[in-house]
Amino acid sequence: MTSDPGNRWLQTRGVSGDDYDATYDRRAADGEDVHGEATFVQRFAPATAMDAGCGTGRVGRELARRRVEVVGVDIDAAMLDTARRKTPDVQWLLADLVTLDLARTFDAIVMAGNVMIFVTPGTEALVVANMARHLEPGGVLIAGFQLQPGRLSIERYDAMAADAGLALAERWSTWDCEPWQGAGGYAVSVHRKPIAGVAA
Repeated sequence: MTSDPGNRWLQTRGVSGDDYDATYDRRAADGEDVHGEATFVQRFAPATAMDAGCGTGRVGRELARRRVEVVGVDIDAAMLDTARRKTPDVQWLLADLVTLDLARTFDAIVMAGNVMIFVTPGTEALVVANMARHLEPGGVLIAGFQLQPGRLSIERYDAMAADAGLALAERWSTWDCEPWQGAGGYAVSVHRKPIAGVAA
C-alpha cells in the first residue's frame, strides 16, 4: 500500500519536493549547517542505513555522500521524484512503512522530519515494530519528532519501542545533542536492538 488516504503527511503536504528542498538550500547558502541529522546518525558509524520517511532524501543523500550505503523509503511519490533526480545512484523506494518488507536489515534506521507524527493514526506501533524487524542486532532506530498535545507522546513511543524489543540508548532535545531535560517540544530518541546473549 503506497497511497493511504489516512496518512497525515499526504493529507497536509502543501509544497512540492523541489520547493521543500529549496528552503534548506537557502539556509545552507546563508551558512547554516542543515545536515545535523546526518551528523547525528554518523556518530554510530553505520555501514548501512535506511532513511525511513525520506521525503526528498535530504538526510539520506548526505549520508550517502559520507559513504554510507543508503536506502530511502517514502509514501509520497512526488517527494521521491526530487530524491531520485538529485541522487540517482541511491535506491529510493515508494512504500508504506507499515507494510515495507525489504528482506534485509540495516545498522541504522533514521526517521527524521517528524515522520512518527505524520504516519496514519493508529499505525504508529506497527511502524516501530516493522522498523525493528529491519534492524541488525546492535543496530539503532533514531527518531526525531515534535511533542504536541494530542499527538504521539514520548512515553507512548518508548512503550512501542519496548514492545518491539528495542531498548532506549539515549535521548536528546535536538539533533545537535542538546541535553534532554525530561520535557520540551522536541525529542531525538535512539533505541537499540539487543544482540543475543549480550546484556543491554
